[in-house]
Amino acid sequence: MHSSPSQIALFGTSADPPSVGHRSILQGLSQHYDRCLVWVANNPFKQHQATLAQREAMMELVIRDINAPNIELHPELAHSRSLITVQRARSRWPDASFTLVVGADLVPQLPTWYQSAQLLQQVTLLIVPRHGVSLQPQHFEPLQALAARWAIAPMGEEIPPVSSTDYRTKGEHSVIIPTVAEYIHRERLYAWDPVSHSTP
Repeated sequence: MHSSPSQIALFGTSADPPSVGHRSILQGLSQHYDRCLVWVANNPFKQHQATLAQREAMMELVIRDINAPNIELHPELAHSRSLITVQRARSRWPDASFTLVVGADLVPQLPTWYQSAQLLQQVTLLIVPRHGVSLQPQHFEPLQALAARWAIAPMGEEIPPVSSTDYRTKGEHSVIIPTVAEYIHRERLYAWDPVSHSTP
């Protein structure tokens, strides 16, 4: 009797900074998958205010706060091309079944990703609803043409309608967990009193 393959969720994010929304998503994934592999990436369409190392340190704090043994930070999976990330994961866990977690805002872009057809053959997509993003049937037609498999994450209502931008632009502290707030203060990231940085 063969055991079913391990179900692994792949979750990459720019995490600038990681928010309570990221935390909710990871909590949901930990309850539905055998493992959730997390990495922090540079988004070529964004200007990041914190370094990659700083964003990884903040994500580590979020994972520690959740305290679920099946959520793991794997920086070695990070790559600007998702296909390379999936290939790296597959070489390490060759018998697993992989689900690539993407925000709803990325769905229209997916067919334009590097070797998207090959990527979509190797994973199932889990599409996470995002506040203010409305997906229409026509957004899924290119995915159907590529024979993609996908599901809409059932955790949509549980994810707070926040984004990292709320913190970066408004200093909205409810967007982040206390340990991340402490790290940001200690490292003097994002918005702070410029007087504290002035030289006498």
